[in-house]
Amino acid sequence: MTEPRDRAVEPPAATDAPDAHGKFSLSEDWTATLAGLALLGLCLAQVVPDIGGWR
Repeated sequence: MTEPRDRAVEPPAATDAPDAHGKFSLSEDWTATLAGLALLGLCLAQVVPDIGGWR
């Protein structure tokens, strides 16, 4: 049997916004996303060669 959820869920602790200190901040997730999109764009533009024949 499960316990009833009678306890209120506490909100997470307050955190500063990434740009709260006056500088723009880019998280590592967004950096990796942008790098992946750039690599995909290079592959679609055929700047990066097809390495399928390199086996």
